[in-house]
Amino acid sequence: MKLLALDTSTEYLSLALWQDGAVIVREMLAQQKHSSLILPLLHEMLDETGLQLNDLDGIAFGAGPGSFTGLRIACGVAQGLAFGASLPVVGVCTLEALAEQSGADKVIACLDARMGEVYHAVYVRENTQWQAVHVPSLCHPTAVPKVEGDGWFGIGSGWDAYAEILNTATPATHVIPNAFPLARHIAALAAPVFARGEGKLAHEAHPLYIRNKVAFTTEERSAKASTVEERAAK
Repeated sequence: MKLLALDTSTEYLSLALWQDGAVIVREMLAQQKHSSLILPLLHEMLDETGLQLNDLDGIAFGAGPGSFTGLRIACGVAQGLAFGASLPVVGVCTLEALAEQSGADKVIACLDARMGEVYHAVYVRENTQWQAVHVPSLCHPTAVPKVEGDGWFGIGSGWDAYAEILNTATPATHVIPNAFPLARHIAALAAPVFARGEGKLAHEAHPLYIRNKVAFTTEERSAKASTVEERAAK
């Protein structure tokens, strides 16, 4: 099976060309340049392998949660490429991709969502499948769901920004705080979905938005910042 996977949900740009588990990747800190970098890097990978888009079996993308603009870029590129090459598409949760990246079986995945909030989910691996103990959510770091037991593994940029706060509710014995979703893990999660014939038509692919309102007025931002400061002071 040959898959293209991509993620632009954070400030990182991650691409992977996955061929039966063998992976070629392109990863870099793109900041706000995802849209100008992604297609040249994609074609560079295809040229390296001698493949064409229509040689692939599907396209996977990081569906979210993450940056609103980044999710739109990833979904839009995946849809456009899939339309042109008549390929199925699979969207993969970025927090589940972090769990896959961890190499652990009990994972607290947490991304910094900015504006004093985090994207948070808790997973356990059962056989080869991830089961969500707490589904992806957006909340203040002090309001993340508590987990029971020990042996939890923390991963994601949320741990870098709010480690002390998160550890009070979700203690982790080991943490990778500077991790971002990577396309290679998105491809690994998408491969069995494609193998089962469950890929979607391009127009059926959608980002996973959790934050309901992305744009705020100056007054709303000020009020939100004050609320975050009051919570942190408690």
